[in-house]
Amino acid sequence: MVKEKQRRLRQQMAPYEKTNSMASVWQLINTIAPFFGLWFLSYKSLTISYLLSLALAVVAAGFLVRTFIIFHDCCHYSFFKNRKANKILGTLTGILTLFPYSQWQHDHSVHHATSSNLDKRGTGDIWVLTVEEYMSASTWKRLQYRLYRNPFVMFILGPIYIFLIKNRFNRKGARRQERFNTYLINFAIVAVAGVLCFAIGWQAFLLVQGPIFLIAGSAGIWLFYIQHTFEDSYFEGDKEWEYVRAAVEGSSYYKLPKLLQWLTGNIGYHHVHHLSPRVPNYKLEEAHNNTPPLQHVQTITLKSSITSLKFHLWNEQDKKFVGFKEAGFSAKINSAKG
Repeated sequence: MVKEKQRRLRQQMAPYEKTNSMASVWQLINTIAPFFGLWFLSYKSLTISYLLSLALAVVAAGFLVRTFIIFHDCCHYSFFKNRKANKILGTLTGILTLFPYSQWQHDHSVHHATSSNLDKRGTGDIWVLTVEEYMSASTWKRLQYRLYRNPFVMFILGPIYIFLIKNRFNRKGARRQERFNTYLINFAIVAVAGVLCFAIGWQAFLLVQGPIFLIAGSAGIWLFYIQHTFEDSYFEGDKEWEYVRAAVEGSSYYKLPKLLQWLTGNIGYHHVHHLSPRVPNYKLEEAHNNTPPLQHVQTITLKSSITSLKFHLWNEQDKKFVGFKEAGFSAKINSAKG
């Protein structure tokens, strides 16, 4: 009975999986054009006031996040009907967002296939330890994990490491086409940055691009983090793991103000996206609103999402995320019971 309901729920996504070419082209126009326009205005504002330039850079960062959502859809072949068109646009937007298209497509596909599976962690996801794993870990591994989960490391240093360093290298075992795509994007990034530095000076380039990169990068990691790290999430071992439950219960509905929802390409409807990655971002809200079972998933708001910063470990016994202090307290209780 449960399996049948899950099958029907996946089938209900089918009408929303069809790409609308006009909608895709319009989203491309209303995203990329404003981004370049704001970048140029931010540069021109340097001679007036850096505060004005910074304010424009903040808005431009929002459009860069929206550009990443287009890149993200291309990785799922859901932005255009033609797979080659998705690859071309994905590569071009990968240059803007500093992401290697083919490599990230591989890692992200693995993430979708293994999300919330305790036995298949480690590719395309955020590092998660269970309470038991943390308690039995070495001091060095605990320190590494605490540093990794520190907000400054995750949301400030994280984007710098991932986007500027990690994304520049191919993964082990990558095929020739994937490696070439990474090299191509790396070359294009260096070329574009070099031309801009030559044209406007490296100081001006960094003053404009630096804030855009850091703000957009931090926002992107925050969105990924918050939509898989909330108290009553879902994690199971491979034998008990179920795809639909992982999608609907292990991914949150991040209810954002309309402007932020638009800038983030509706990615707040993350439960819909994980249930059916082929649904274009501009149809996620419609799919959510027209599918009653999806309207009862875990909903997180801007205010309540802040509390997720305290969740560090997955408690397998209580089926929820807990903090380091709470994990230590639970371990003592369980030890006393034993």
